[in-house]
Amino acid sequence: MRKVDLFFAEYAESHRNATNKSIHWICVPLIFWTILGFISLIPSPHFCAPYFGCISIVSIIAVVLVTIFYARLSLLISFIMLLVMLLMEHLAYAVNVHFENKSWIVYLAVFVITWILQFVGHKIEGKKPSFLKDLQFLLIGPIWLLSFILKKLGIKY
Repeated sequence: MRKVDLFFAEYAESHRNATNKSIHWICVPLIFWTILGFISLIPSPHFCAPYFGCISIVSIIAVVLVTIFYARLSLLISFIMLLVMLLMEHLAYAVNVHFENKSWIVYLAVFVITWILQFVGHKIEGKKPSFLKDLQFLLIGPIWLLSFILKKLGIKY
């Protein structure tokens, strides 16, 4: 069994309840986006591109490191997640421009609300979140959801 499948199997152990899974489908992507949003606020030079907006050097480094982590598990998943992260960065840029110096409040509000919902889901599930055992599972959650989409489309990752 490949390492990615081992991660998915272990992650699935605490994500069997339908309500908890539904909560995860909403909250995991939002939490992932808020973390990218927080990172985008770290002062650093920015790279700007037409039709995309600007992305900070710190954000680029974070996206590259996460992509490398995913590439060690699956090249297809890493490529898809790179595209997802770039879309999330674009949304973060729009929030940063629209809310100017107050965008951190948006990220914080979404982050807190979604984590509360995550813990409610795990309370319903009756099991602790996987990341309490291993922090790598904070990065596994988004690709665990992606794996369901790929399986539904008949795409091997």
